[in-house]
Amino acid sequence: MKRIGILTSGGDAPGMNAAIRSVVRSCIYNNIEVFGIYYGYQGLIEGHIEQLHIGSVGDIIQKGGTVLYSSRSEEFKTEEGRDKAIAQLNHYGIDGIIVIGGDGSFKGAKKLTERGIPCVGIPGTIDNDIPGTDYTIGFDTALNTVIEAVDKIRDTATSHERIYVIEVMGRDAGDLALWSGVAAGAESILIPEVPPNMAEVVDKIKRGHERGKRHSIILVAEGVGSAVDYADQIKNELHVETRVTVLGHTQRGGSPTAYDRVLAGRLGAFSVDLLLKGEQGRMVGIEHNQLVHHDIIEALDQKRKISKDLYELSNQLSI
Repeated sequence: MKRIGILTSGGDAPGMNAAIRSVVRSCIYNNIEVFGIYYGYQGLIEGHIEQLHIGSVGDIIQKGGTVLYSSRSEEFKTEEGRDKAIAQLNHYGIDGIIVIGGDGSFKGAKKLTERGIPCVGIPGTIDNDIPGTDYTIGFDTALNTVIEAVDKIRDTATSHERIYVIEVMGRDAGDLALWSGVAAGAESILIPEVPPNMAEVVDKIKRGHERGKRHSIILVAEGVGSAVDYADQIKNELHVETRVTVLGHTQRGGSPTAYDRVLAGRLGAFSVDLLLKGEQGRMVGIEHNQLVHHDIIEALDQKRKISKDLYELSNQLSI
């Protein structure tokens, strides 16, 4: 293997640039040429490809987003689209690809591997919803962004004696809501993995009022329903003032935390090592602080589970 390509695909996540930097410099350290593929799989199809050097990734470790940009590609899902992508790889003499992204990105990497292009996937998503790894790049940064926002909102909730319902990202996974809820001391946490029990949420608020508590924070993952609907239900049942905050895409931005930078560095270098050893169709991850790799599709076929212990702890601490 003499030339490796790298692309980012799907939603951006803080730490992607740190991973790009790690891949580029690890390749150069091993005397491998590295090519940046811009705009994800669509950019691969269209040939937005250029060689990267040490200076190409200077001063990006602290930046959020991705300097390679990202896009979603319906064309790549077709055989014709993948034919165009492979033609571009052959044109540039690229022997293997490292893909940074989530499950959709990994499925694309598997398709290329099946066509003879060795690929390795690096999990980069704030949702922390990829099986086969304890943490994904970007999760820790997004988590801290949410906590900072909730801390500020709590100040207002306390001052005005209101119930705040805060919606965070997590279409199919509740890790962001669960972890931030525990860390920020939320009274209730609603996540897709556990059917919402609004009677319990309302009862918890009532018990708080009975002991003199006049404000509450409810964390809602977007995949479990609308924060507005839950706020209205609480308001109608308890006749209290409620406010809704949807944090939205603020959760994706910002400078990556130290943890995300180190994780990205480790996974990036590990991905290069795997390609050089002849591995393909793999995804890298971290389990119990040890670097691991799995077959991409076998990993994605598994369902990512939340920590039941952490969820039970959240209930215990929010009595």
